[in-house]
Amino acid sequence: MNLRQLGSSGIEVSEISLGSWLTYSGGVQREQAEACVKAAFEAGINFIDTANVYGRGAAESLLGDVLSGYERSSYVLATKVFFPMSDTDMGLSKAQIHKQIDASLERLRTDYVDLYQCHRYDSSTPLEETMQALSEVVQAGKARHIGFSEWPVEPVEASLELPGVERWVSSQPQYSMLWRAPEAQVIPLCEREGISQIVWSPLGQGVLTGKYSPGEQPPADTRAASESMSGFIDRLMDDRVLEAVQRLKPVAEGAGLSMAQLALAWVLRQPNVASAIVGASRPEQVHANASASGITLDEQTLAAIDAALGDVIVR
Repeated sequence: MNLRQLGSSGIEVSEISLGSWLTYSGGVQREQAEACVKAAFEAGINFIDTANVYGRGAAESLLGDVLSGYERSSYVLATKVFFPMSDTDMGLSKAQIHKQIDASLERLRTDYVDLYQCHRYDSSTPLEETMQALSEVVQAGKARHIGFSEWPVEPVEASLELPGVERWVSSQPQYSMLWRAPEAQVIPLCEREGISQIVWSPLGQGVLTGKYSPGEQPPADTRAASESMSGFIDRLMDDRVLEAVQRLKPVAEGAGLSMAQLALAWVLRQPNVASAIVGASRPEQVHANASASGITLDEQTLAAIDAALGDVIVR
């Protein structure tokens, strides 16, 4: 497994990281989750990403239990704050940031996280208040570094101009062959400022693996067929998108790769991407995704990808 530096931090993260959004917040059983974490360590994955809102603390609690059996220095742990944890607990105010980091650390059974991320931008809280609170969390030793996810470019730029506060080391956007919006503004800004991308949904919620066929019901054991995990995949299940993805199969075969390897290698071709977050409900999925690390796609393959996907790409 190849490692990449996380922004301007001294942390090195595995090119493939293990996420817990839909899977370990209730989508899979404890035994499966534990087996996937074990497989991640076996495959050389050292970076695990979660959030307080995943299952309203369920994902953090599960990971806290499972990771307690591993040496803390052997993995890089990230969590997030913003979305509602109750009717009154949400956002990025000073009070909420301090309350939620303490709750996350308790559930994760650790004294600190390596990366504390703002899950979205909070327009109702002054940016200065948010940045000062995040800086206090770092100064208290509860987080080593900070990051943001899906923030508009303008507040990111404004935050970088504030004096005496912690600087971002990471951005967590949606990014894949199908969803390329970060290339317009987010990635160029982050390249200039020493901020790495940790991308979510690099497999397009599994659509880019080619497992879904246009005009057919999704297989019973897939995310699209799961009531607990299908909420975010519907917009990708359009027949035009699925037909385009099917056109990627000969491209992958020509490169000697699986569809998942092709999709992950495409994301990792971007130097500003430090890690691609993948979910997994079975250990073999973890190993299969980890095998994408270190793969280089040639220009002919990259051009064939663009031709196959055509106008279904979101830029």
